[in-house]
Amino acid sequence: MHYDVYGVGNALVDIQVRVPDEVLDELGFAKGVMTLVDEGTQRDVLRRLADLPTYRCAGGSAANTVIGVADFGGRAAYAGKVAADELGTFCLQDMRQMGVVIEVPPAPAGHTGTCVVLITQDAQRTMLTHLGVSSTLAPEDIDPNEVRRSQFVYIEGYLFTEDAPRAAALKAIEYAKNEGVRVAFTVSDPFLIDLYRDEFWELIRGPVDLLFCNEQEARALTGCDDPIECAHVIHRHAPHVALTLGPNGSIIMDEGRAIPIEAVEVDAVDTTGAGDMYAAGLLYGITHGFTRHAAGRLASHAAARIVAQMGARLQRRFTPGELEQILRGGHL
Repeated sequence: MHYDVYGVGNALVDIQVRVPDEVLDELGFAKGVMTLVDEGTQRDVLRRLADLPTYRCAGGSAANTVIGVADFGGRAAYAGKVAADELGTFCLQDMRQMGVVIEVPPAPAGHTGTCVVLITQDAQRTMLTHLGVSSTLAPEDIDPNEVRRSQFVYIEGYLFTEDAPRAAALKAIEYAKNEGVRVAFTVSDPFLIDLYRDEFWELIRGPVDLLFCNEQEARALTGCDDPIECAHVIHRHAPHVALTLGPNGSIIMDEGRAIPIEAVEVDAVDTTGAGDMYAAGLLYGITHGFTRHAAGRLASHAAARIVAQMGARLQRRFTPGELEQILRGGHL
């Protein structure tokens, strides 16, 4: 099999729950960002939320993107580490049922990582992540044959918080460049830029072919305020850039051109996974012959459909007719 996208990231089980602001205040976590927590803290949070309805699915940033690619009808594979526990079994089964190939052997000990997603009335999502054994993903878990058969390798910035996953990400990038496979990288979160700015810029100036970031991340990377200026600064080094602007759409930089992509207006319910699904739409479009503008429009529609529902997975897939309409430049 040949793949459109081979993703490398933290393999987690997302546990999504709607909470009032006062519960978030009581828990004491910063609203709208991702916070790494230890196992005990995660257990205490889940105990506090025990009486509220929850929804769980296989997740993690890059996992959401490759699942999205498969949901569009693309071919996707994934490298991520789960444990040989109930959550790990659930995660693998869930991803495989979505059509994603994942063959990394489970860790014999430890616990599968989780991400508790707290969704408030304003559609903001606050993520509490316990990495579990996902932090043990190592270079030997990267299959060079899988990389060789892919059009893109897609790397999430969250991997850089731990030594072994960082080494795995860099090994996947090395295999990709040796085989002429394109590398897409998402910086994932502004707090990572504060910690790994030099390392991220080294990747942007070097092996990265396509960089994904949002407005806040672009400002943190460049020190500029204007998003168009941010996009141009990054594009001096990265051949292709996709900079998302929330309700203001996005900018795609391609061969010196700034391609504005309009937003799709929706009533936001939950912003979880919006950037991940945008990346899925753009990568699917690029690997299936869409122009950059058409791929960007698909990405914009995909992100809009995600924020209009609960959870990071499409509840209503795009039909072949809808994809064709987007390709022709029409409106859904």
